[in-house]
Amino acid sequence: MGLVNTIFRALTWWDSQTIGTQLFTWRKGVKVGQDAQGNVFYRDKDDSRRWVIYNGEIEGSRISPEWHGWLHWTWDKTPEMEPLTHKVWEKPHQENLSGTVKAYAPAGSIARAKPAERSDYEAWQPE
Repeated sequence: MGLVNTIFRALTWWDSQTIGTQLFTWRKGVKVGQDAQGNVFYRDKDDSRRWVIYNGEIEGSRISPEWHGWLHWTWDKTPEMEPLTHKVWEKPHQENLSGTVKAYAPAGSIARAKPAERSDYEAWQPE
């Protein structure tokens, strides 16, 4: 890793991990597991802290519900040790699309590429 990459990582927190997080992880981190998206989960030796190192963009919605429960001490066992059973009606995890081109826009929204035709009102025109 070059000097430029090291300086860049020291100044950016939104792109993977900072140098401080990496040093803390090397010193005190115990790898617990990894999810399907490549995010790596850690805890310290006495399990008083739990954290995640994201694979790519840091976005909270990229963590699956199973790992979110482990991170927040909802349960003690990791999803790798005791997988959760999913119901048939549950959909697979989808990342947060707010602020992107793929974000939801209702039929009459001007945010849509082609808004739907509206026939339920008439625009006011001055005389």
